[in-house]
Amino acid sequence: MIDSPVVRTYRELFRSPEFTPLFAVSSAQSAALAVGGLALSVLVYDTTGSPLLAALGMFGPAFAHVVGAVALLSAADRLPPRAALAALLTASGLGTGVLAVPGTPTWALFAVVLGLGLAGAVLAGVRYGLLSQILPQDGYLIGRSVLNASNGITQIAGFALGGVLVAALSARGALLVAAGLYVLAALVARAGLARRPPRAAGRPSVAETWRGNALLWSSRPRRYAFLAMWLPNGLIVGCEAVLVPFSPEHAGWLLALTSVGMLTGDVLIGRFVPRAWRARLAVPLLLLLAVPYLVFALDPAVTVAGVAVLVASIGYGSTLLVQDRLLALTPGEIHGQALGLHSSGMMTMQGVGAALAGTAAEFASPATAIAALATASIVTTLVLAPGLRPPAPAPA
Repeated sequence: MIDSPVVRTYRELFRSPEFTPLFAVSSAQSAALAVGGLALSVLVYDTTGSPLLAALGMFGPAFAHVVGAVALLSAADRLPPRAALAALLTASGLGTGVLAVPGTPTWALFAVVLGLGLAGAVLAGVRYGLLSQILPQDGYLIGRSVLNASNGITQIAGFALGGVLVAALSARGALLVAAGLYVLAALVARAGLARRPPRAAGRPSVAETWRGNALLWSSRPRRYAFLAMWLPNGLIVGCEAVLVPFSPEHAGWLLALTSVGMLTGDVLIGRFVPRAWRARLAVPLLLLLAVPYLVFALDPAVTVAGVAVLVASIGYGSTLLVQDRLLALTPGEIHGQALGLHSSGMMTMQGVGAALAGTAAEFASPATAIAALATASIVTTLVLAPGLRPPAPAPA
């Protein structure tokens, strides 16, 4: 990490060299993901009439992240960050443009989606590894919280923009706009970020990825950190995945409240929680993420459900705290791979959580499925809690 003054406020954060262009790159990429995902889902549904394929069109790249996590993540630390960001974003733009080509078979669309997911897995590792370099250690948490908040807002705006573009230009036109956003992000990365050498020596390869993942997984505290960021979070995303069948007419409002709660949690944890409190708050926030959803066992009115999802989503701030712990436990030369593994595993488990919730809702009511997954999340957090305790103070 670079030597720089402590970053405690948003003003100091945006005055940090290179944070602003990295913020712009992240925001443009999030907008491209939202616009492109919605447009592809519409295009696939119009072509096939299949709700399942339409859902895979929107969320398929998330499942592809697991392939990137086990095969390609060594590239996150073994490539020059600026060049890797620009190249991967350009490739994502070209791939998204291919999706807009008329007459492309559905199987070919999903082959491209797989490629986009693989690129996204490496992109996450490169981007967040670079963030740990351009900010001092005390500034990483507030920087990541701002990127999380921006991504949430940008995705909401991106879905809205995507809907307008699909109506005005067609799904293929919206895909071309998404491709342009990727290319814009690549240009900002190239122009606004400094040239740096790779964080680790050697060539990226599947063998190096496996070796790095084995090293990351060899530490018991790191294993607990990864599992705490993957499992409770993924189960609660499963709860959110069945809010549409729970209340079709109010689902948009409920999902918007989850975003508001998540942004609130990120701001509170990133900006206002003192460092001395952080290690103690991870488990309580993970429990907060799930406990309010237990009210769904009573099949609540939509107003009560809205309060529950709003309060619960503040608990997503736990991810920032556990991430901060993970970085402290990880050598700097593999920060990119560690953060990429976290991101890929989290997205994969969110997909698994959505599948579990949807399956449970097929056999029971959506409200019962939500309460069941919330209970599973609480149990998982309690099992992981001993491994997340703050380290004992060193003897005087």
